[in-house]
Amino acid sequence: MLDLTRHRTAEFQTRLRDAGIDVAVITDESSIAYLAGFWGYLSVEFGRPTFLIVRPDAAPVVITPAMESEMVSAMTWVEDVMTWEDAGARRWESVLARALGETPGRIGVEAAALPPIVRSWFDDAMAGTKLRDISGPLGAMRTIKSREEIAVMRQAGQIAGAMMRAAEGALAQGVPEYEAALAVIQAGTRAAAGFLTAKGWEAFISPMIHNLQIMQSGRDTSMVHRRASVKPLAKGDPVYFCFCNMAQFKQYKLGFDRMFFIKQVSGEAARVQQAAIDAQQAAIAAIRPGVTAESIAEAANVVYRERGYETGYRTGRSIGMSYLEAPELKAGDTTILQPGMTFAVDGGISVDGKLGGRIGDSVVVTETGCDYLTNYPREVAVVDR
Repeated sequence: MLDLTRHRTAEFQTRLRDAGIDVAVITDESSIAYLAGFWGYLSVEFGRPTFLIVRPDAAPVVITPAMESEMVSAMTWVEDVMTWEDAGARRWESVLARALGETPGRIGVEAAALPPIVRSWFDDAMAGTKLRDISGPLGAMRTIKSREEIAVMRQAGQIAGAMMRAAEGALAQGVPEYEAALAVIQAGTRAAAGFLTAKGWEAFISPMIHNLQIMQSGRDTSMVHRRASVKPLAKGDPVYFCFCNMAQFKQYKLGFDRMFFIKQVSGEAARVQQAAIDAQQAAIAAIRPGVTAESIAEAANVVYRERGYETGYRTGRSIGMSYLEAPELKAGDTTILQPGMTFAVDGGISVDGKLGGRIGDSVVVTETGCDYLTNYPREVAVVDR
């Protein structure tokens, strides 16, 4: 993977040169991983930013907290790793200023991803300097995935499948929600570990599945992005699992959702869920090179309208090292689909705050259509326990 990130950086340098950017200051964790091959665990959440400095005609530079520098140096191909400390003359502000120099020229940043503390530093230390947004050139590079990236995403899909099997296997009347969440974490971690070695770059990749499980059950099913609780499952409860913040491997993130029903399902709930499934399947059937992103959303919307439902959800989003990349499968996005694009494709309905229909898969666009990256039965699923 490090050779791949090195080649990406060379391409990015060419794009910077073409755009007239003298230096790019990269702060987004996923972008740093995409270009330099590493990611940290402290980062901006602790007020400790990490930077990747890229110039068109010079070797890149990493700026990272001293406490993370040993791990960073072992993970990245970038040779120049500058460190900073929390206090004193070697704070990050001083090190960043030294790396940029007195006359840095035209500076590029990912505007939407720039942390407020870094934005404030630019405003104070370089008042009057216009920051150029380089999200477009970098985002364009990330739109089409390489064979190596798709292979990793397929592994992430296998891990996600193990997680969903464990989720379904843990469901039963009277069982609290959190037991299913624990089963997901354990199964996903063991599946991820099976793809890793303790050698080289992979030695720094944790198999641990983390983040709070998005899970809703019963009347709370329409509460999108609720977390697993101590609530016991009841007969007839719908149970919804979203793995969008958990189904990931080597920084590549998927979308993956399923809904189950405990022992029985009402006719109305079954109709809502089937409509969500059919809308998602119509969207996936429409995916192929040469069509627009918004046409995929319209394929799903036709099904919703025919069934008498409306949805406020986009039909899908591009995925990769970020949860959301470009393009999106929604009205107004006229991007032409190409082979190598990867999407999370959803079916989603909420009815009067009482019922919800949910399903989600990840796919890769091929030369003739698309292939699934995630696989699990796509049906109205009743758990008879």
